[in-house]
Amino acid sequence: MTAQKTTQAMEQEQQPRLKFFPVSFFAMVMGLSGLTLAWHKGEHALGISFPIGHVLAAFTLAVFVVLGAFYLMKFVRYPKAVIGELNHPVMMAFFPAISISLLLLSICMLPLHRTFSLVLWSVGVAAHLALTLHVVRSWVHHDKFQLGHLNPAWFIPAVGNVIAPIAGVELGYVEISWFFFAVGISFWVILMAIVFNRMLFHDPLPTMLLPTLFILIAPPAVGFISYLKLNGGQLDAFAHILYYLALFFAMLMAIDVPRFARLPFFLSWWAYSFPVAAMTIATFVMAGKTGAPFLASLAVVLLVLLSLLIVLLLVKTLQAVQARKICVERKH
Repeated sequence: MTAQKTTQAMEQEQQPRLKFFPVSFFAMVMGLSGLTLAWHKGEHALGISFPIGHVLAAFTLAVFVVLGAFYLMKFVRYPKAVIGELNHPVMMAFFPAISISLLLLSICMLPLHRTFSLVLWSVGVAAHLALTLHVVRSWVHHDKFQLGHLNPAWFIPAVGNVIAPIAGVELGYVEISWFFFAVGISFWVILMAIVFNRMLFHDPLPTMLLPTLFILIAPPAVGFISYLKLNGGQLDAFAHILYYLALFFAMLMAIDVPRFARLPFFLSWWAYSFPVAAMTIATFVMAGKTGAPFLASLAVVLLVLLSLLIVLLLVKTLQAVQARKICVERKH
């Protein structure tokens, strides 16, 4: 038995790790971007003069560049592996994390360099539209999807469109922003019904994908922020519905934290980060609009928890990379 394990370890050491560099790594950029934007809000709310958000923006951009370089090298050396991920029934949902990262970085860079933000946003919306069309077309004309493939990560490609207006409106592209918001919010309703049907009446999610349940928080939280951008900042009935639905999903995930904490670490743990960040940002915005002391306090608590979560995820990820538990061949 020991000899067999040794042989397997040696075979793993000889495998080209770049070939198995997963596209889901870009969820790191989503989480770090969310932390950056949350601290932008936190600085103003707490009266902090040190530009924590700007420092985090630079770090997040650097992480994106590094991950992008690795994935580009993977595409050059192992194009079939990249195409395989793009067409894989589960991994294809994580592919648009690249374009969403660009959109989030455009928001992070908007206070620092408007032109650079516009470039990031333009590339991001074009890439995300292309990826959304590819994924939705694959869903419609599928010959490979099974019920077990369905999970909350399916929100990323189509529902991720709701992120576009956050920078798009400020950059002056209002009608384009409405287009992306309409697509994203509509697919949120459609996919919500399908995902809940899968979770309620069929086999539970596999352990590796359980962290993606946190993604349920993101659409209404991000939708709330985007909608306020589009309607001139007016806190109307629909904005209230979006925020408090996001708060409900956050509460639903919070009561299950002990279960999530017992899960072994997977790269999918990064699915915790962006939804928590989106909820934090939305709460800062809602607190500012309503003046409610409870929401102001909740926003600060969420910011602290988010910061600790990101530190934990970074440490866990580095440990997993060093232990060669990431960038290895997955058993499908």
